[in-house]
Amino acid sequence: MSDEDSDREGFEAGVSTSKGDPRVLLAMNAVLSTLFAWTIVWGLSFLDVVEFGIVNVATAAILLFAMTYLVTNL
Repeated sequence: MSDEDSDREGFEAGVSTSKGDPRVLLAMNAVLSTLFAWTIVWGLSFLDVVEFGIVNVATAAILLFAMTYLVTNL
């Protein structure tokens, strides 16, 4: 049982000091921002607020990507 506790403490120490690979974080941010933007634009087009199109999805994805990048790096 004490061996599991020491493994947990070692894992927590490793995770708390690791920032990870920035390329993976940027790729995840791009993919998730695109999916979320697609959902937002689809919902707004369902309500007849905006037209569903690649330009609107790309614009929303770029705005979301930039916003999350700024929030996480400031």
